[in-house]
Parts: sequence; structure tokens; C-alpha cells
Amino acid sequence: MTERSSTWVTTPPSARPWPLGVADDAARIDIIGLTKRFLTPKGEPFTAIQDVTLAVEPGQFCAIVGPTGCGKSTTLAQVSGLDKPSSGSVQVGGHIVDGITNGVSYMFQADALFPWKSVLQNVLVGPVLLGTPKKQAESLAKDWLRRVGLSGFEDRYPHQLSGGMRKRVALAAALINNPRILLMDEPFGALDVQTNAIMQTELLGLREELRPSVLFITHDLDEAVALSDRVVIMTSGPGTVKDIFDIDLPRPRGDVPTLRHEQRFIELQTQIWESLRDEVPRAYERTAGVAA
Repeated sequence: MTERSSTWVTTPPSARPWPLGVADDAARIDIIGLTKRFLTPKGEPFTAIQDVTLAVEPGQFCAIVGPTGCGKSTTLAQVSGLDKPSSGSVQVGGHIVDGITNGVSYMFQADALFPWKSVLQNVLVGPVLLGTPKKQAESLAKDWLRRVGLSGFEDRYPHQLSGGMRKRVALAAALINNPRILLMDEPFGALDVQTNAIMQTELLGLREELRPSVLFITHDLDEAVALSDRVVIMTSGPGTVKDIFDIDLPRPRGDVPTLRHEQRFIELQTQIWESLRDEVPRAYERTAGVAA
């Protein structure tokens, strides 16, 4: 992985062993009894997540929801291979994760673009690093910029773009290599409501085309229900799985703002909130106690 790059994939686009839009068995994620402990700056042990067990089927979109500090990002780091568990394991395609996971793209909370590179150069970083000829990589990057609505912005730099446009660049960079697994850590959380809805709708369309397995972290219950096949609720820290909800809204789902007004959407959102609501004050009390 390159420093601050929003994506890494170990299989170049020209050598894909699986076709676009087809879920691949190697994209199954199994999290088994996962626990992660840290040492605080004072040298005290801190358990971020404890005994997390979760399966994500190939091509499934799974959202993880929980209060602040429950270990959602820690869980993603274990799946990516950026960090190692204290106990338990993560398996991808039946193989234990030990190092950077093959075929993964990661979209972070903050903009993870190279500020000194143009929009086009940012998007083609992944294919070039993986050995794709430059002309082919440029063609792929231009096509992905077209898909995310940024044709004509190829020569701009990140500081010349709005927040929503930077997220589109990051999304194109994350998807250009057709990853088996897409990890997304609150990627749209900093956007305004309108831009957020646009990005959610775009992600729904691109997900239907590519069909990666997705682990998506969010605090937004509406976002979780609109995008996901399954929503996982985590407890306040140390985080573990409290509930799992299957989202039976039919796909393709179309426009997210319209979807939010459907009766079944409202029912699911209400059920999920009933499970989550007790965890929020517990998380606040826990962090307030630490601060005191």
C-alpha cells in the first residue's frame, strides 16, 4: 500500500480471474471470535473489540453501525490486514488474513488523495502500481471519472474540488481495479445532506455493476438501511455484535431520498434504532468516565 493512497489491490485489472458483476467465492469474509487490545499511553490495557463473530457472503453489502468508540474502524483494520488481532481470526475466501488482504480497496473517512497529483493521476495510481501499461491505465481512469461524473476535471487538483467531488475521485480510485472486497469507513460522513444522498445513489448503482463484498461503517441509520443487505449493530465498547438485521428491500433500489419514504424502509429503520438506542448513552457514559 502506498502512503495515504485510498486503495490497494494485488490483482491488476487486466488479469482479473472473475468477471464484472459476478460475486466471487474468494470475497467471503469470516470474522471469528475477534478481539483486539491496545495499550494506552499510560501503559494500561484497553479492549477495543471483543469476541466479534460475523460472516459476509460474497457480493453482500454489510453495514456496521454502533456508537462512537465501539470498534467499528478497528474491525475494518483487521479485515484489511493493516492490523493483527489479539485473539480470534479473520478469514477471506477461507484463508486466514496475515498481512494486506488480496483484492481489497479501502475508502477512508478523510480524503486520502495525493494533493500534488491531478484527479486523473490520483485515479490511475492503483493500475500503474500493479503493472498496467500507462496508456491503458489512463483510459481506465478516464472511464471511471466519467462514471462518477467528473469528465472534464481530469487536470484539476484535490484542493480545486468540492468535498463531494473529492469523494467521487476517491470512489473511482477505490473501484478502478474491480476489488473483490470494498472497505468503507464513513466515507460520506463529512458531506452535506444533498451531496451525501447523491453519493449514496451513485454507490448503489456502481455496486450493482461490480458486486464486491462491502463492509461499510456508518453512524447514519438511514444510510445503512438504504445501501445494505445486512446491518450489524455493535455494542458500546468493548464492541461486540449485538444484533444483525437482514434488509429485504428489493434491488436495484434506485434513488435514495425516495427510498427513505417507503413504508418497509421506515419499519426497518425503526427496528434497528430500537436495538441501537440503549448503546448510545452507554458509550457516552464510558467516554465521559475516561475523560474524568
